[in-house]
Amino acid sequence: MKTSYKGINLIKRFEGLRLEAYRCPAGVWTIGYGHTKGVKEGDIITEEQAEHFLKKDLEPVEKVVNRECMGINQNQFDALVSFVFNVGETAFCRSTLLKCVKANPANLNIKGEFARWNKAGGMILAGLLRRRRAETELYFEAV
Repeated sequence: MKTSYKGINLIKRFEGLRLEAYRCPAGVWTIGYGHTKGVKEGDIITEEQAEHFLKKDLEPVEKVVNRECMGINQNQFDALVSFVFNVGETAFCRSTLLKCVKANPANLNIKGEFARWNKAGGMILAGLLRRRRAETELYFEAV
C-alpha cells in the first residue's frame, strides 16, 4: 500500500512547511515537512525539495507499516504512516498500539493507544494532542 492523498495531507498539515532549518520541540534540526536526515542549522530548501524529501521519507515508513500491519484498510494505513512518520519506526515497533493493531485492527482500545503519544521532550504538546486525535479519526473513518 502507498500513502493516499488524504494521508499525505494529514502529514503536511501537522508537520507544516518550513523552508529554513529549525529545531523541533524535541530539539532535532528539521526542514521541509518534518525532514530530519542530514539537516543542520542554516539549511535552506525550496518547496520542490521539501516535496521530494517527503516522498523519500515516506518510503521506509510505508515499508514498515506494510510489513507490520497486514489486513488494514487505506485509512488505517494512512493514519499509521502519519504516526510512524512522527514517532519513528523503533518506537512504533515496540508500541502497544502496534500490538493492538496486529491483534485486531478494529479494537477500540487503539484510540487510547494513539492518545498516549502526546509528549515531546517530556512535555504534553497541544499539537501532538491534535495530531493524535486526527490520526485516530482517520484510522476509524469508514472507507
